[in-house]
Amino acid sequence: MNAFRLAGDMTHLMSVLVLLLKIHTIKSCAGVSLKTQELYALVFATRYLDIFTDFISLYNTFMKMIFLGSSFSIVWYIRRHKMVRRSYDKDHDTFRHQFLVLPCLLLALLIHEKFTFREVIWTFSIYLEAVAILPQLVLLQRTRNIDNLTGQYVFFLGAYRALYILNWAYRYFTEPHYVHWITWISGFVQTLLYADFFYYYLNSLKNNVKLTLPD
Repeated sequence: MNAFRLAGDMTHLMSVLVLLLKIHTIKSCAGVSLKTQELYALVFATRYLDIFTDFISLYNTFMKMIFLGSSFSIVWYIRRHKMVRRSYDKDHDTFRHQFLVLPCLLLALLIHEKFTFREVIWTFSIYLEAVAILPQLVLLQRTRNIDNLTGQYVFFLGAYRALYILNWAYRYFTEPHYVHWITWISGFVQTLLYADFFYYYLNSLKNNVKLTLPD
């Protein structure tokens, strides 16, 4: 644990809280991609298979439970809640997210650190997380009307991964033999996907104007 890792975890947690705040209090999921939320639910379900078998720390277990529970609850809200689901923009949220799952699984079968079930599934979750934000970014670009909470959610989600890159860099220079190419490359790809959004989000804050994305 270091300051960058802790900041990344707290930023990730903040993104979840912002999204839950929007859904629970406003009873709206306008601008939120169900496809991305389903991908994140799959990411955490496959990554945290060890939650009941391998104990690392109370902090680690708590964070795993938070991300697992929140991801599935968000999917439930959008799909089942009688008020929230009315605001879901299914006409624009049409990214075929199933086409992201199979390539990530095949890549995990080909490129992994160790060929075991748990390791391959964990690697699959790393690859899938790298691209899970794509349906959300496409939805925002299509609608262009981005409310503050949705914008903050995506910003915090991207900032979490950027802070994790700093965490990896710190550990590389302070811990002997700390090399994890799969995690590093996937994390860089994931952060690059946010680059365009970061630019327009920070510009909107600087100029105190509503966030809009170009066509």
